Amino acid sequence: MIRQFALFLLAALSLSPAIAQSEPAAPNPADVRVALDTERGRIVVAVHIDRAPITAGNFLKYVDQKRLDGTQFYRGVGAADYGFVQGGAQNDPKRILPPIRHEPTTQTGLTHDEGALSMARYAPGSATGDFFVVLGKMPAMDAQPQSAGDNQGFAVFAHVVDGLDVVKAILVAPKSPTREEGVMKGQMLETPVKILTARRLP
Repeated sequence: MIRQFALFLLAALSLSPAIAQSEPAAPNPADVRVALDTERGRIVVAVHIDRAPITAGNFLKYVDQKRLDGTQFYRGVGAADYGFVQGGAQNDPKRILPPIRHEPTTQTGLTHDEGALSMARYAPGSATGDFFVVLGKMPAMDAQPQSAGDNQGFAVFAHVVDGLDVVKAILVAPKSPTREEGVMKGQMLETPVKILTARRLP
């Protein structure tokens, strides 16, 4: 169920614009470029296989096995140019692969800044095939070793390098007032945006 991939941290996170917007990450020759062609346009991401090998490798398996073809961006939290959109396999048993080990931001050095792609999860080590794209800076999603409880944050593995306008358009698309429940009620897109194909670029 979609609920399984709820970003539980955001239940307590008050969405408010960060003071400073981050600069785009410098190109890295080790990154793998992937094009997500959606009904709203193309999103190109740089997958950081060298910095987050487990999480990035998992995403590339979904791409290479065409498990993301026909999936959807189905959730949007925030407004204008600050928030996140969530998409992926939605726990479809025909699409999902086994869960992966969690790679916290304290290990990878990556952060939830503008255009970051990160894995949706419940407990650390439960992520499979759902991910979200960040608009703005959300440091509260990074690992917080000094905090009590589940302080591992979410696992960043890529950044948008082209098509951030498409992500913004998805974020502000109309939401269903009735779909889902709890913190996710009012966050589900009235009309989900289909990911037509996900392919590596040369």
